[in-house]
Amino acid sequence: MAHIADMIRLARNAGKQVLVDPKGDDYARYAGASAITPNRSELREVVGCWRDPADLEARAQALRVELALDALLVTRSEEGMSLFRASGAFHEPARAREVFDVSGAGDTVIATLAAMLAVGSAWEDSVHVANVAGGIVVGKLGTAVVTRDELVAALN
Repeated sequence: MAHIADMIRLARNAGKQVLVDPKGDDYARYAGASAITPNRSELREVVGCWRDPADLEARAQALRVELALDALLVTRSEEGMSLFRASGAFHEPARAREVFDVSGAGDTVIATLAAMLAVGSAWEDSVHVANVAGGIVVGKLGTAVVTRDELVAALN
């Protein structure tokens, strides 16, 4: 963990996007990353409890600016996902489905988001596909993968 700031700086100087699934309550070490993807509980540890969606947006945007992030994506379970960027907020609703196991859902979301951004997709499109992928994986027992065929079928 001691070299996180150096790794972020080197990658960004090389023109690479850096996506971080943050851990702990000290997000300062992730300053300068392209994006962080906390779940709502993790974000609450850092910014405190919010009263309503407007308060969440204000707190998320303040953190995004403080850390010089391009984006902050909050995964919010049954409330979907919220993407905060300088251009504003984008909310992706959750798809109603039976949840069997949330193990690995965050990993699926950040991996899908990274893959979509790597091929040049817009942030909003990337969040949509990541949300769909996360929804597929929570419908399975244990840590699971999402196949291309499953993702394509769910997107159509």
